[in-house]
Amino acid sequence: MSEALSSIEDMIDSPTSHEVDPLAPIRDALSVLQAAWTGQDAAGTAPATVESLGRSRLVAANDALGVLARAVNGLQAATAAEIARESRPELGPDALAKQQGFRNPVTLIAATTGTTMGEASRLVKVGQATAPRTSLTGEPMPAKHPYVAEGLKSASIGTQAASLIITMLDRAALRADLAALQKAERMLVEQASGLSLDLLKKIIARAEAYLDPDGIAPRERDARGEGSLRMFERDGFFHMEVKCDAASGAPLKLAIQAIVSADYRNAFGRAAGDGDSVGSDGGGFGDAGRGLGDGGGFGDGGRGFGDAGAHGHDGGHGHGHGGGDSPGPLGTEPDLRSHAQRQLDALLRLVTHAVGCDNNDLPLGGATVVVRMTLDDLQTGNGHALVDGVDTPISVAAARKLAASGGVIPAVFDSEGELLDWGRKKRFFTQAQRLALVERDGGCAGCGAPPGMTRAHHLDWWARDNGKTDLSRGVLLCESCHHRVHDNGWEIRIDGGTIAAKVWFIPPPHVDPHRTPRLGGRARYDYNAA
Repeated sequence: MSEALSSIEDMIDSPTSHEVDPLAPIRDALSVLQAAWTGQDAAGTAPATVESLGRSRLVAANDALGVLARAVNGLQAATAAEIARESRPELGPDALAKQQGFRNPVTLIAATTGTTMGEASRLVKVGQATAPRTSLTGEPMPAKHPYVAEGLKSASIGTQAASLIITMLDRAALRADLAALQKAERMLVEQASGLSLDLLKKIIARAEAYLDPDGIAPRERDARGEGSLRMFERDGFFHMEVKCDAASGAPLKLAIQAIVSADYRNAFGRAAGDGDSVGSDGGGFGDAGRGLGDGGGFGDGGRGFGDAGAHGHDGGHGHGHGGGDSPGPLGTEPDLRSHAQRQLDALLRLVTHAVGCDNNDLPLGGATVVVRMTLDDLQTGNGHALVDGVDTPISVAAARKLAASGGVIPAVFDSEGELLDWGRKKRFFTQAQRLALVERDGGCAGCGAPPGMTRAHHLDWWARDNGKTDLSRGVLLCESCHHRVHDNGWEIRIDGGTIAAKVWFIPPPHVDPHRTPRLGGRARYDYNAA
């Protein structure tokens, strides 16, 4: 979080009376935006365009605009709820919407804000769920969702995040305990700050599985009933549309990811310039897409699978840089396939292999389907299970079905034993250690990428820095996050040596002069009721 955003939040959380002045958060954000936009540069001239802001002011302006947008959205929701109250049906012709020439408050809001009916309806719903209430005796009552209301008022979350949280809580309220619902609301609002909606949806899905474990199996039955595969040809292309439940699709997804990941690793090895693959802890997926750049991040974008260059790590394999778009050591043509094309090729390789082709070298070693649940849930059949790399929680019955085709391997992790800590005895992290790192980090500790897209890295290089191959000195990173941490001056701190430890990313001074640690790993990207 930048200094500019911190100053905005300090002002928003200051003991000013926002109940009396609901425009205060907007003015606070505007003042910081004005300072970022018109501040004097080194030459003593005030920038007039976005292009002339410079990097530091550009980041400050972006942070301020984010807070400003959330503050405006929150006020929009409150206004929409009041318009809906003044347009309630019992008012008849005196309803506000009808007086203004609209059928209902949703059509009024949609027309005057230039948005869709669905967006206007969402604003009304969020506003009503976060507005103060009055009891039947006229006494003031807190909002139905007070933590969400506070998040909107402080501009730490926007209306879209608020809507996702409210919708899930209302759905789970039919079965969940009230205290658990309130705790979940508080935790989700805290985690939503600085997260993209994509990552928040994953956390919300897991929170709902915890709150309403009995609702998972019925949803799975419904999903199986809606599953389908359509194949047809059009305009010279073969089209295939697949829709299935998460548990059934998990093996296919993980197999395709494993093949694509191996494909990228091979490409990086060819681009390294010395004919060798990336370093001992290397492997990965490029430098384009999504990272921690959405408020809680430590990079400038980039989880994913671009064709960027690779470099060695941990000594022994060199430190050469190469571009993915340049010919390999043998002068081969660059591989310009997109990630979607690579996934298609992986699927075709799987199918070709399955129908009897003599190609038996599919790199499926990383396609192990890892299902995690508590031993108690496995024995009783209650609760839910998680599949590494799949966002949707599954029922225990579905997890047992997945395990039936393979096997269940119980593991007891002990940070004081040889299972996790090897010191200087071994250079490479073992499979057991990697499983422990997955348990702790959940995948890439930097951006939340699935475990299959990550590699185990030493915090201290094994050869150069006498690094130890211990759990407390290892971290899971995708290649993109590995490059940014390694090349851009970030530091990683791990608090504790067990699977319950937390991973912190410490930005370099040019990103954050205060070097405020930013939480990563499972503690940031997963829901933990404990």
